[in-house]
Amino acid sequence: MCGIVGAVAQRDVSPILLEGLKRLEYRGYDSAGLAIVDNENVIQRIRVLGKVNQLQQEHDNSPLSGGTGIAHTRWATHGKPSVSNAHPHICREKIALVHNGIIENHESLRQQQKQAGFEFKSETDTEVVVNGIYQALQINPDILEAVFETITRLEGAYALGVINSDDPKRLIAVRKGSPLVIGIGIGEYFIASDVFALLPVTQRFIFLEEGDVADIRRDSLVIYDKNRKVTERPINVSELSADVADKAGYRHYMLKEIFSQPDAIAESLKNRVDEDQVVISEFGQNAESVFSQVKAVKIVACGTSYHAGLIAAGWMEEIANISCHVEIASEFRYRKSVVTESTLFVCISQSGETADTLAALQKAKQEPYISTLAICNVAESTITRESELVFLTHAGPEIGVASTKAFTTQLVALFLLVIAIGRNNGVSKEDENIFVRQLESLPGRVNQLLLHKDEIEAMAKNFADKHHALFLGRGSFLPVAMEGALKLKEISYIHAEAYAAGELKHGPLALVDKDMPVVAVAPNNHLLEKLKSNLQEVQAREGKLFIFADKNSEVEASDSVVVLKISTIYDFMAPILYTVPLQLLAYYVAVIKGADIDQPRNLAKSVTVE
Repeated sequence: MCGIVGAVAQRDVSPILLEGLKRLEYRGYDSAGLAIVDNENVIQRIRVLGKVNQLQQEHDNSPLSGGTGIAHTRWATHGKPSVSNAHPHICREKIALVHNGIIENHESLRQQQKQAGFEFKSETDTEVVVNGIYQALQINPDILEAVFETITRLEGAYALGVINSDDPKRLIAVRKGSPLVIGIGIGEYFIASDVFALLPVTQRFIFLEEGDVADIRRDSLVIYDKNRKVTERPINVSELSADVADKAGYRHYMLKEIFSQPDAIAESLKNRVDEDQVVISEFGQNAESVFSQVKAVKIVACGTSYHAGLIAAGWMEEIANISCHVEIASEFRYRKSVVTESTLFVCISQSGETADTLAALQKAKQEPYISTLAICNVAESTITRESELVFLTHAGPEIGVASTKAFTTQLVALFLLVIAIGRNNGVSKEDENIFVRQLESLPGRVNQLLLHKDEIEAMAKNFADKHHALFLGRGSFLPVAMEGALKLKEISYIHAEAYAAGELKHGPLALVDKDMPVVAVAPNNHLLEKLKSNLQEVQAREGKLFIFADKNSEVEASDSVVVLKISTIYDFMAPILYTVPLQLLAYYVAVIKGADIDQPRNLAKSVTVE
């Protein structure tokens, strides 16, 4: 995987493809390439190991021109990052292809193709697909039929863009398990793995469904469903603007997104609360009926979204008196599970295309859950289309790979869900009024925390030469610590782990010394004194502490303790608020270490493979 762009037009499409790749850089990648069918009906290709700007330079030196083309940014799965493994892949100068996803049976197909005389030039699973299409063309010269024949032999997930030098005004697109959209122009069509790539050329999109194959020409579009029957898919008009990727004067997208959290939270609350009450219909037309029957909740997610689920589980049990279990999607999808009566299945995904979370949702739909609910930031995503109930966060596009505003708006959505379900489980109208007012206070309170940025930047200097860090939290602040550790490791490449502070003496304490910074989240709650005892264990081993503490917690700075005191927070919003300074800490540490903050190595924004 990572990013696909393609076009069939009456104009030169190479600038469109290159701009599309630039707009997909946020997804994370290690190499890039494009292929064009030129005016002589010859496929020309450029590939580079590195960034899109290097591809642009190569193109500027040796321009490609033509009306049909495909392009790709690759995030390595099969085969190391290299020019030979970069997409597009070409077979015998006739077929070029870009691919997102994983072909699970590529090894057996490779052996069959080697026996048939094919020589492989890459280590990728993708090459068996382009070879397979070429093979099929020798039997039936129609590119569409060749693609149909080839995909019957593929196992796994794939989004494909295919061009053919013998049919130069045609582009075939395939979607199975990996997202793909079609952009509609005037006398031209485009494909991409994300609408964001195509906003400069169109606002009108068709989202291919699972198993769809599209036959795209300059003046026509025919879509076939998984049964090879001609079908129609609705046209969606995006409200996103082409300039949404502007950094607005910030040094990095991540910093912009951290500072945009007050607005993102406010947008996620807009029309979701009315007169201090949650508008339950915002979860779906029959949400009120479903929520009135809920006796348990299962939350499934990955990465940062999983941490949001862990925080929500504490809220669900403490406020709504509902049993809540949280699982990592990649584990849940492969194990047998027992569904208790009247359980609501909740999946959380920033992109709505996370492969493991989508597979977990599809599994859940075959089991006796009372309903499925998706919490997502992308309205047109696969997960939102496949869930019975949907709550959209309104964080806006998140460009930085490390999630910030998507996380805090997920927590807002989850707290609204807790209130909505809690109405039938002991949450009074008066309680609900208080909770809603707490939510509505969040934008201002986050703004207050952001004022500490200079203090946090100073704190970050202590991490410049460190290679490991430990994060501690207790209760609902353990997942806050987990999220803080994840942010640090994602963008600064410092190895960071989070532990329940009470578990220190059961192993992690062995790691603590003067070179191991220990970060602790210390709200002034019922566990504070217990946490202070745990922190004494660190100090006794010469560990250096960095504590984010309530100003009334009586945690004081010393030679071995750095304290950032923040405003007193007594309510359920505390886990959301304490997340913000940890985001800033990770950011400033990464800046000091000179890391690629918005596109950290080896990571992708939208994880569409297992």
